[in-house]
Amino acid sequence: MDERGAVREPPVDFLTALFLVLGSAVIAGEVAARLGHVALVGQVAVGVVLGPTLLGGSLGLTMNPSTTVGAGLGAIQTVAVFFILFMAGLEVVPEDIWSTGAVSATLGLSMFLIPFFVGAWFLPFVFPTEPLTTDLFISLTLSITALPVMAVILIELKMLKTRLGSMVLGAAVVNELSAMTTFALLLHYHGSSTTLAGLLVPGLEVAVFISTVLTIHQVLKLLRQGPAWARLQQRWARPLRKRQVWFALLMVMALSSSLLSQALGLTFLVGAFYAGLLVTRESAGPVARREIGRVFGTMTWGFFIPLFFALVGLDMDLRQIFTLPMELTFAAMFVFACSSKIVVGAAVPLAFGWTPRQAATVASLVNGRGAVELAIATILLNSGVFTLPIFTLVASVGLVTTIIAPLGAALAWRKEVPSAAAGPPTSGRAPAPAK
Repeated sequence: MDERGAVREPPVDFLTALFLVLGSAVIAGEVAARLGHVALVGQVAVGVVLGPTLLGGSLGLTMNPSTTVGAGLGAIQTVAVFFILFMAGLEVVPEDIWSTGAVSATLGLSMFLIPFFVGAWFLPFVFPTEPLTTDLFISLTLSITALPVMAVILIELKMLKTRLGSMVLGAAVVNELSAMTTFALLLHYHGSSTTLAGLLVPGLEVAVFISTVLTIHQVLKLLRQGPAWARLQQRWARPLRKRQVWFALLMVMALSSSLLSQALGLTFLVGAFYAGLLVTRESAGPVARREIGRVFGTMTWGFFIPLFFALVGLDMDLRQIFTLPMELTFAAMFVFACSSKIVVGAAVPLAFGWTPRQAATVASLVNGRGAVELAIATILLNSGVFTLPIFTLVASVGLVTTIIAPLGAALAWRKEVPSAAAGPPTSGRAPAPAK
């Protein structure tokens, strides 16, 4: 009840919390962008300020699902994660993976596999009391290079249309696909028995899911090449676009993919990611694909992403880090996260004959984690795999590395004369400086 004795409806409390979180996130994101950072830095920071670290107690903002506000914000966060992973899948075109070139393919696989396996060896020393699967999940989150964040950084540094930018973006596609597939496998193996069947069945189920998705992609691609598809599109596409029914159909497809992955013992996130992968220029047509990307991009970047990052900050309690053991743990994770990415990110371009400045630019770019890492960490927190201290550590490392990634890339790129050529290269040669 308020001071006048009137009963406050629970939805009003939730809408007030949503207004505070979203409004603050949008403003903080704009401030961060104008200061030369990516917007998510300000969005997460404002969530930390509004959360238990500083003002959460006095404002009543909480992610505790036992409260009306916490349950509502948690539900919104789940939907936001769904849209973020679906958008990440939209960025991946299966055919483009094979045309990324030797550098992109090698860099994409190396900057995931090497940090992941090194982390699998190193992190048990950092978390000696945690089970091996938890260490593997932590290693996974630290091995991700987020494709959406990479694209934003390349756009802001005016590198997207350069050959170096195209190579790095292709590598991020390979990295993200590798990370999500490994995430699916780890989720299924988590809690499974150590018998032969317990080891084989999860891998087979993941293979069945991915094969199903890729088969659907090929069927849609083949249908589009036939005359019957053109007639069907001519008859139905215009009224569907007019009533925006295509949006509902796309949502049904994405949700069905999510439910299938959940039924197979995977999180719904895996299904959302691979559902986005189905929507390509070949399967949907270039015009429809562009329209779908524009609509979902507006919704995701304009509403769900700032809200999600602010809620990640609201989930974090940085007071838990301000103890000597936690500070040492954070330092160890941060050093491992940066060194593993930077070493691999520089070594692969140098091995292909790139200049040291170009290699330094790539090494800085691949150190950004951002949305995908935080989305996976959030799911692991909600499923009980991560404790709140581990989640806070992982999210903090992801935030700090995402802050320094564009700073290092901008410093190295300004000292390297960029190539004026646009589009992905057809070989692994280094981008030639402009005359």
